[in-house]
Amino acid sequence: MSSPQPGSVPRTALVTGASSGIGLATARALLEEGYAVIGTSRDPARIPEADRVEGVSYRALDLDDLGSLPGFCAALRAEGHHVDVLVNNAGESQSGPLEELPLGALERLFRVNVLGPVRLTQLLLPAMRERGGGRVVMVGSMLASFPLAYRSSYVASKAALKGFATAARLEMAPHGVWLTTVEPGSISTGISQRRTTYVDDGSPHAERFARMLQRLDRAERHGTSAERVARTVVEAVSAAEPAPLYAVGSNAPAAFALRRLLPRATVERVVSRRFGQSSRPERATS
Repeated sequence: MSSPQPGSVPRTALVTGASSGIGLATARALLEEGYAVIGTSRDPARIPEADRVEGVSYRALDLDDLGSLPGFCAALRAEGHHVDVLVNNAGESQSGPLEELPLGALERLFRVNVLGPVRLTQLLLPAMRERGGGRVVMVGSMLASFPLAYRSSYVASKAALKGFATAARLEMAPHGVWLTTVEPGSISTGISQRRTTYVDDGSPHAERFARMLQRLDRAERHGTSAERVARTVVEAVSAAEPAPLYAVGSNAPAAFALRRLLPRATVERVVSRRFGQSSRPERATS
């Protein structure tokens, strides 16, 4: 899908979670490419003026409220908007030992990270198919390809999102609609301050969990920029036939090359050690 040409009617891109981080950078990048951009936020009125992108139309959308999504899409259609590009970026980050994650927190994470984006995609795909073209980009995480201890819920949510995109692209490609996943590695977006964490008082995992978080926060502070991820999203949107997966940051080319060459257990050990973990049983001390 090429960028809109001068003098043509701008194609419309819908970017969820456009108030900060990757979503903000992507909204700006697509606007610069000539798209009419609609950006969503749970509460657009609370977006700081400095973070607002002139030319982006901001709309309220809470992916946790699945019942609101049909009305949101109907309102866009009533206003004459035909979404050609959907960037499912909005999501939440979560950490904690699997045995201590509250069920309610898990359910919310999967509504926001999986069911919300998938439902929004379902509602917008028919019109894309009828027009004979469209792009859907799922913003995932390299953790879906390189899982990390104490991130099981987040890993699972991003792996599920990638699974939907990878399988559904085979359904939609014959209609000119391409689904793809962009997997960022460690990104410097301040997400460390917004991550929800769950660990019980006196947890047997407390020490290793704290060590993982410390290393994760450090990796994100020194991670690649949101703007670089946004350029990758634009690359996927602009390709005539987007690849199933684009990875960016955290030495992605080398990481995926090693993943193809080395045994899975070896890759798991490498990732674990980077974040202060061991994939081998710890010996009890007397």
